[in-house]
Amino acid sequence: MNLVNKLTQLSVTPWGLTLLLPVMVLAMISVDNPLRQNASLSSIQTANAQTPGEKRPLTIRSDVQEYDAKSEVVTARGNVQMLYPARRLKATAAQAQYFSRDNRIVLSGNVYILQNGGNSIRGESVTYLINEGRFVALPKPNRQVESIYIVNDNQVNSQVNTPAPTTLPLNSN
Repeated sequence: MNLVNKLTQLSVTPWGLTLLLPVMVLAMISVDNPLRQNASLSSIQTANAQTPGEKRPLTIRSDVQEYDAKSEVVTARGNVQMLYPARRLKATAAQAQYFSRDNRIVLSGNVYILQNGGNSIRGESVTYLINEGRFVALPKPNRQVESIYIVNDNQVNSQVNTPAPTTLPLNSN
């Protein structure tokens, strides 16, 4: 009897499924980490655009990880490092939660995200809505979120010799 026939005849008990599901989810989010093979950051950033419905690896490393089968949430705590090559995204934080039902990642505690080799965001808590490709960042109390964007400003070179416009002095009335 070949392996395919054996696998199709296996019966999965509810207890077996409970043990198997967290392993499958953790395997999906840590399938392969290009950094492990000493790949450079630039090689990670050459990922193709993602089309809806495609499954791409999301790698999360941390000191501790938990999976809640009921809510389908993976929680990573302590020295969290996240790599999502399909979106050219790297992040570090104190904690990360991946909500698989919502396709949402919540990073918290000194969050730093680097995307596209230069754009970055820093805050206390950042929610990444994967399907929308949107970040929502919140600062620490009495602080601000910081974002740095690499801007391709072609007009800068063409306006180098153009003087700034003159402004009129303010009336002292």
